[in-house]
Amino acid sequence: QVQLVESGGGLVQSGGSLRLSCAASGSFFSIYALYWFRQAPGKQRELVAGIGSDGTTNYADFVKGRFTISRDNTKNTVYLQMNSLKPEDTAVYYCNADIGHSRAFSWNYWGQGTQVTVSS
Repeated sequence: QVQLVESGGGLVQSGGSLRLSCAASGSFFSIYALYWFRQAPGKQRELVAGIGSDGTTNYADFVKGRFTISRDNTKNTVYLQMNSLKPEDTAVYYCNADIGHSRAFSWNYWGQGTQVTVSS
């Protein structure tokens, strides 16, 4: 059983910063790509950022230059540093991971989500 546990959400003023963490636990062979998604009330879940096993990153246009995704493979953890936060960044942020259970089999997992609220 694999679990993804997010932390670091909260309430912050516009222009402020937060750092989200997501730690993977359980039994697995390897962690491949890691992602952060978000979902605001009444809106569809959207991709925020992703990082490959080689460290290659990609970002949604609406966070480029403000958010940074990183990973610590020794801790099975992915981070999202969020700077210059705006009220429109308010959402539940979800961690997502492609996790290998063998060289031939992998599965995709979601965390439970962490609330980020940015006040104006």
